[in-house]
Amino acid sequence: MRDKPSFCEMNVPSPQPGQAPMFLWLLLLILAPGREQLGTPPKAALLLDPPWSTTFKGSKVILICKDFHSPASRDVFWYHDGNVWKTESNKIQTEHSGYYQCKTRGSSLSDPVHLEFSDDWLILQVSHPVFEGDDVVLRCQGKKEEKTSKKAYYKNYKRLPDNNDPDCITLNSVSRDNGKYYCTAIRQTFIISWTETSTPLNIQVQELFPQPVLTASPTQPTEGGLMTLTCETQVHPQKSDVQLHFQFYRDDQGLQPGWSSSPDFQIPTMRKEDSGSYWCKAKAVNNNIIKKSAGFQIHVQRIPVSEVNLEIRPHGGNLTEGEDMVLICSVANGTGAVTFSWHRDGTVSLGRKTQHSLLAELQVPAVKEHHAGRYYCAADNNHVPILSKWITVTVRIPVSRPVLTFRASEARTVVGDVVELHCEAPRGSPPILYRFYHKDVTLGNSSAPTGGGAAFNFSLTAAHSGNYSCEADNGLGAQRSHRVSLTVIVPVSRPVLTLVVPGAWAMVGDVVELHCEAPRGSPPILYWFYHENITLGNSSAPTGGGATFNLSLTAAHSGNYSCEADNGLGAQRSEVVTFNFTGASKSRIGLVTAGASGGLIVGLASATALLLHLRTRRKSGGPSAPGTSRTSNIHPQELSYSEPPDMMEFQPVYNVDHRESDLVYSQIWITQNANKNPADSPRMPHQVTEPTVIYSELKAHTDDCAEKSSRKGSAHEDATDNYENVLSASAALRH
Repeated sequence: MRDKPSFCEMNVPSPQPGQAPMFLWLLLLILAPGREQLGTPPKAALLLDPPWSTTFKGSKVILICKDFHSPASRDVFWYHDGNVWKTESNKIQTEHSGYYQCKTRGSSLSDPVHLEFSDDWLILQVSHPVFEGDDVVLRCQGKKEEKTSKKAYYKNYKRLPDNNDPDCITLNSVSRDNGKYYCTAIRQTFIISWTETSTPLNIQVQELFPQPVLTASPTQPTEGGLMTLTCETQVHPQKSDVQLHFQFYRDDQGLQPGWSSSPDFQIPTMRKEDSGSYWCKAKAVNNNIIKKSAGFQIHVQRIPVSEVNLEIRPHGGNLTEGEDMVLICSVANGTGAVTFSWHRDGTVSLGRKTQHSLLAELQVPAVKEHHAGRYYCAADNNHVPILSKWITVTVRIPVSRPVLTFRASEARTVVGDVVELHCEAPRGSPPILYRFYHKDVTLGNSSAPTGGGAAFNFSLTAAHSGNYSCEADNGLGAQRSHRVSLTVIVPVSRPVLTLVVPGAWAMVGDVVELHCEAPRGSPPILYWFYHENITLGNSSAPTGGGATFNLSLTAAHSGNYSCEADNGLGAQRSEVVTFNFTGASKSRIGLVTAGASGGLIVGLASATALLLHLRTRRKSGGPSAPGTSRTSNIHPQELSYSEPPDMMEFQPVYNVDHRESDLVYSQIWITQNANKNPADSPRMPHQVTEPTVIYSELKAHTDDCAEKSSRKGSAHEDATDNYENVLSASAALRH
């Protein structure tokens, strides 16, 4: 009783009929027998059980002879080393080495199988049989498996990659020239261990199917007749599940597109030009094994009616869609009734006439685009039809209305981008000339010699916005496309920042309008406003132009202002505008600088003397008192970077504190002698001959918060009771 099969044995197909086991040659590479001649009985198949063709001496192997065409046959002839061995049933058992063959009464002799009963300690076993494209199982076996370890497999003396099962290895999709194989293993004893090497073997792979043979029927076809080509080959009976596909060729030209499952191919109408060398190819679908036949020379025979000629009017076969076409078929020789027929592209029959004439006409009215193609006519007088030469008919199609499209590298078209205008007429025979227009002014033209569309490239400027169109013309009438609008986006230019104050003077609490506007740029534009590079806010101009931002002034708002314009194509920053103003509230008169650098406290006696002196100067014709003059030398109603306030110089503020009289004097500004032509300073009403310090007299209060709040409620308090403008001490002394 056999032991339980190993994993390797489980992966080797059993010798069952209808399956596809594999074939091998062992030890000696002998010449494979020639393929059986087509039409002879098929070969028998010799199978092994177990399927290993090499085994240890003392083992027994069952030989099985299979006739797939006559499975009921019982008389089997067995051969050993080329000699008739015995006549038995389809199964025999042997334990002798040698070459074995078999045959039945309904089959021819099988291919030889070499059995080797080896007395080596280590053998390499190969499953049987092997066909082209099969996977082969190799098994390395020691005489005593329990003392065998570390098995390795080699091909042409190079080690094969290890796998998860060292007892066997699978070779995928073997070819007929597969090389020499052997294995090694470590043999262990109680004391020592050494490496054993199996006897090398060659694997001869059997043909999956023989080289195909091409046949033709009839072998000498006549012009106009039918010819059938057959690509004859046969898959080995043991591989009956393999499907073959076929292709047919004349010289180097394929006769059909792609592969066909049929081994037959018909040419319905042979022509003289069809003479040549024909051959075929067969391919196994599953493993992509391809074999081709030898060439078969075919000569197409001419028939009694000779020199068939086709003429087309208009002459040359060049027509315009809508024209009438006349096909004239004629023969040089022939008697009796001649049958004429006209055909397009070899398959479409256009008409047929039989008459006692050597010439016949066929009219095709109002040709369309589908009438273009290759035409021929045939003529016969009860013999095989003779065909004319091919004539190519072209039907020129007037161009249809073209379609104009824009092609740009970005989704938006920006000044400086290169835009491609593409114009294409859906229908129309080439060559086609395309013209491109912008606002009905010609931009240029481009030709499409083989049909299709054409393009025109140009670099965008702001003037390129507007409507575009194109025109297609192939000499059969021009067609103009629909108009397509293109909007060119212009990046913003450097904006201009303008500050506008509501009155003559800017004071704390006033609302100043910052207006920013870029002279150029496509909308929408987003404007940002900055004070000392700190963002104040933003405003949008959806339809272009400028934008404003209102700012309620505090003492901290003196300094540098700028703005920025951005429409998504790069931001632009304006020049800096410097703006300084007083820190006084709206209830005070005058323009005060933004901050004081310090305070100067003057004693009561000094302050009194200074006040008396200044009041005396005012009464004697000096600088006007606050109550008598509110006119300022500076009128910053509108300030921008283009008109800086160069007629005034702001100085630090000094406060004069008079505690007893509750008066505080605050320096507001110093006017300098500009020494300039009045034309250079249009806002200066007169020249100042010397520096003059203007002070504001303010009442100082020490009341609590409630009293201050009460005084704030006096909306009609007279300004002259609160403060007055006086000159500085230095100026008074000089006067």
